[in-house]
Amino acid sequence: LLFPVSNLCGKCRPSDTGLLQPSLNFLYWSLHQTTPCSQQRAVAVLLSNVSLLELLQKVLECTWLRSSPSGPAYLSSEDALLCSGWLLVASLLLYQHRYKAEVHQTLSLDLTEVLNAVIFRNKKPILLLVSIMQFLRVALRQNFSSSLLVMVGQNTEQGATEPQPSSLQDAALHPLATQQVFSLVVSLQNLLVHKDFLLSQAVVACLETLVEYLYVKNQDVALHVASQPWHRFLLFTLLNGGQKSLLQPDILRLMTLFVRYQSSNIISHKEISQILQEAAEANLAELPEATSCALHLFLCQV
Repeated sequence: LLFPVSNLCGKCRPSDTGLLQPSLNFLYWSLHQTTPCSQQRAVAVLLSNVSLLELLQKVLECTWLRSSPSGPAYLSSEDALLCSGWLLVASLLLYQHRYKAEVHQTLSLDLTEVLNAVIFRNKKPILLLVSIMQFLRVALRQNFSSSLLVMVGQNTEQGATEPQPSSLQDAALHPLATQQVFSLVVSLQNLLVHKDFLLSQAVVACLETLVEYLYVKNQDVALHVASQPWHRFLLFTLLNGGQKSLLQPDILRLMTLFVRYQSSNIISHKEISQILQEAAEANLAELPEATSCALHLFLCQV
């Protein structure tokens, strides 16, 4: 079925949402709900379809060509298509890298536009933000260097043959700029205050990957981001003045991040002791899977 469905997608336009959205979902689940052997073949089939990749390029570009005036709670058919497009491309990036699959057509995206889609949200639906952050995580993990993806638009000027970093720090973080990093971190912090479970999981995961990327590129910037005083105020906000349990997946993963990068101004021995105390008193068998995994990572990090 991959052949006819992917060929059908390649003949569509981004405006054919009624046909494209379920088709892209089918391709996405075909990649994920299969054996590793079949997964490798499925990736090869999709990456060999030039028309499909060209269509995906047009779909993703619609993200910054249209607004979502209906607000974060409403998901229109156009927004649903964008979600499917971002998730499928993120999966193709991931598995192309894993299986070293041959690429017949590259995707070219403006990094500034991708970041601005998260930084300046313009009432984008939560699921769309989650999908874009999933793509961003994969791109960060691959150091923005994939044979499937070309990121353009960073620090470009008319007449310049090559991007010119504005400082040595920007050069170290390339293709990201320092100001973009700080703007993205502030935006992620603000998104956490929404206290939506799906959004919180995506935001914390994106923040983890971003700091990992920064630590490899420039340790000073990474430690500066991880020790921002605003993080402590954010934790107090998420805990509602201490009335909520510390054993929440997003709280535990944030705490793990701060412990990992030794942000003692954000998390102290007192908070660590409180988490250990709550874990000792909890019925671990009844904890949700996400909480159990987050607690395991926290304890290993400590």
